[in-house]
Amino acid sequence: MSYEKIIEAGAYWIHEVRAGERLRIVDLEGNQAVDTLFFNAANTEERYSATDTIVAQRNLYLTTGTTLISNLGNAMLTIVADTCGRHDTLGGACAQESNQVRYAIEKRHMHACRNSFLLAIADPKWHLEKRDITANINFFMNVPVTEAGGLRFEDGISEPMKYVELRAEMGVICLISNCPQLNNPCNAYNPTPVQVRVLQGVS
Repeated sequence: MSYEKIIEAGAYWIHEVRAGERLRIVDLEGNQAVDTLFFNAANTEERYSATDTIVAQRNLYLTTGTTLISNLGNAMLTIVADTCGRHDTLGGACAQESNQVRYAIEKRHMHACRNSFLLAIADPKWHLEKRDITANINFFMNVPVTEAGGLRFEDGISEPMKYVELRAEMGVICLISNCPQLNNPCNAYNPTPVQVRVLQGVS
């Protein structure tokens, strides 16, 4: 194991994962949403694409065997292990504006994942800007699609110590907001810490 970090509820994490290394995200207490973006470490204009990934695998949800595809059509990471079962590609990241629209005007001040993303990329060493914050993955989050084509935010299907592990097919920058959302059940109304581990390549 080469690296380990606890990301507190509402905090962010940004880190480079080299090609061949494995990134394991552990849901320490269960039912926590982990908003995640990936960028090509050598060219940040290439990034994870929810649309290309969904089309390539013909599935809205991510699980073992899923390859995350970039906006240039390249394989970025592959999910090699998943004890949760599936992960959301559609729910997006909470923002102060969406808190206000979805819940109440007085919720606007509450911390949100989009804020965390912007704080993380403020360091110029990552060569990322506001426009680079696009559609993200929500690991461990349960967002079923209704028969009418709508989305529902429901209680998570994860449990304590469930994890997802991804093998980097290229060098990537991983950007995580450990979701602070208190207004829908994505975190069981109780955001909790998660653990990230970067593991050396396993044959």
